[in-house]
Amino acid sequence: MPVTPTSPTSTAASDLWHHYGASASPDRPALTRLHWDWYQRTGPGEELLGDVVDRDVAELGAGSACQAAYVARTMGPARVIALDSSEAQHARSTAMHGDVPRLELVHTDAATYLSDRPSTLDVAYSLFGAVDFCDPHVLLPAVAAALRPGGRLVFSTLGHYKNGTPPATECQPADVPARLADGTASTMQRWVLDTPVWEKLLDGYGFELLSCDVIRDQGPEGATPMTTTVFRAKSSRP
Repeated sequence: MPVTPTSPTSTAASDLWHHYGASASPDRPALTRLHWDWYQRTGPGEELLGDVVDRDVAELGAGSACQAAYVARTMGPARVIALDSSEAQHARSTAMHGDVPRLELVHTDAATYLSDRPSTLDVAYSLFGAVDFCDPHVLLPAVAAALRPGGRLVFSTLGHYKNGTPPATECQPADVPARLADGTASTMQRWVLDTPVWEKLLDGYGFELLSCDVIRDQGPEGATPMTTTVFRAKSSRP
């Protein structure tokens, strides 16, 4: 059955991520560790991924692929597939990390890509990426299909909306502000869900929850306090 794209592969004109990260220098220093929290400064690190040596790994909604490049460079995987539906983000990731060994940069919709490649991954992860911006009823079954038995899904997501509004108690997205490439105001959907909602979704799509970490950070001076929730689950498919 064809999969409805969760985050349709963008053209330049329709790319809602065109401006995100555009001011970052392509020569910025490489990461020295993974962070899962919103402000990228505290909490657990790459140990949440587990042992990925000689494993097939995918980042869902990789953006500029800085995290995927770190995993590929330092953790010894067979390969890291960095998936992103944004044309602009794919171009940035290619410019910044196109020469990193074992890193594959793919411009595509995550759910469609995963559904077409069953039982090919050992670990899938997302840092405020596709899991936040794709319909969980489409993305989670695609991830479950792509993971080998016992494969792991790790993702960080907002514990509340950026303006402090509590997370949704049902699986419903909200429209959040965005801009098209030409600067025109637009919106995109973001799923900010309460922990029990994520737990129910994971269980319903064949995952066993391993851990759920809550990271609270007051933020740098003048910033908004943020809460991040990090889920670790494994495929319960035999």
